[in-house]
Amino acid sequence: MPSSQSQPRKIGTYTVLATLGEGAASILYAVQHPKTKQVSALKFVEKTSEKSQRFLDQVEQEYAIGSKLDHKSIRKIRKLVKHRKLLKIISVSMIMELIDASTLDQQLPKNHAHAVDIFLQVAEGLAHMHSRGFVHADIKPNNVLVDEDGNVKIIDLGQACAIGTVKKRIQGTPGYMAPEQAHRGEIVPKTDIYNLGAMMYWVLLGEVIPTAMPPKGTSESLVSGAVDADKVNLPIPPHDQNPRINALLSKQIMDCIQPKLEDRPDSMVVVLNKLELIRDVLNEPISSTQIVDGSTTFGD
Repeated sequence: MPSSQSQPRKIGTYTVLATLGEGAASILYAVQHPKTKQVSALKFVEKTSEKSQRFLDQVEQEYAIGSKLDHKSIRKIRKLVKHRKLLKIISVSMIMELIDASTLDQQLPKNHAHAVDIFLQVAEGLAHMHSRGFVHADIKPNNVLVDEDGNVKIIDLGQACAIGTVKKRIQGTPGYMAPEQAHRGEIVPKTDIYNLGAMMYWVLLGEVIPTAMPPKGTSESLVSGAVDADKVNLPIPPHDQNPRINALLSKQIMDCIQPKLEDRPDSMVVVLNKLELIRDVLNEPISSTQIVDGSTTFGD
């Protein structure tokens, strides 16, 4: 696989402009099409062994889902290019919309009203995914981009799947994943509701919630294996930790992160409607006060 130390001049027909970042099995480049001059992001994955085949399969799955989506809050996936040698696929390139924005963990909202607007846009994008028959299954702060104008883009469909999928192995992010993910149950729209709730909690308070698969390094992670849903402790409600957080927003978050599926909101549309109501209740201009970290220093 090309590395940032030896940036290729071209990948296929695309001219490489810059290296944007590296993942566990991929490299992201800014590229330009030679004829149209359109600048895009290119995710490159190379087959280095038989074990790495799953990373190529994952990109193909990401393209298969992303190409069926069309929403302003979801990064557009334009094309998948398979590179062959002696008829065998040796690498793949996925061409995507290039976005000038920061992830939520890099740049937090300016205040609670701004945060709710971001949550609302994420919920709209997820509701669109659900209407097309898919679940994102990995909503977290670094999978949400926000540009200077406040526009949101959901990224990384690497764990996305059809509604009702049962995965062969545990996938998700500790501290955000729903119990059904930790126990390899069916992945459903309510899985995204839980992930979104966990993300909202972190954005407002700078803390991950207790989940069935806690992050490494926490006392909860010392437990062997995934925790049963009925043994997952709920966190302190956001409003109780910081009374300046709107009580309706606090309740919405707590509803989303209920460990049992049946206790969560019925659909992302329900969440969306509640967030619209909360936005209207707040109905205040965004202040210039900046958040220094994720700890409660909003300018509300």
